[in-house]
Amino acid sequence: MNLWDQWKKGFAAWESTTAAYMEQVMANPAVLGPAGQMLTLAMKTKAATDKATAAWWAAMGLPTRRDQERSLHKLNQLESRLADLEEQLAEARSAQ
Repeated sequence: MNLWDQWKKGFAAWESTTAAYMEQVMANPAVLGPAGQMLTLAMKTKAATDKATAAWWAAMGLPTRRDQERSLHKLNQLESRLADLEEQLAEARSAQ
């Protein structure tokens, strides 16, 4: 048996043992509670950061991400309408 096969077998044994242990740890309420609280705090921090960033951009007179998304949506709507009108014009010309 070569060295690579031995390493793969050793890794597979380590991984299966570690996975079983981590499943038990992650199912423990003493771990899940604080982990959930940390995730909640991280999401609140991100929301506050996003809000502050948007306020800063707006204070500088620049479009915020939301403003840019609205503009892009309107642009997509206009492109769609233009494509529809071009289709109708092509159909009207071919009907003549």
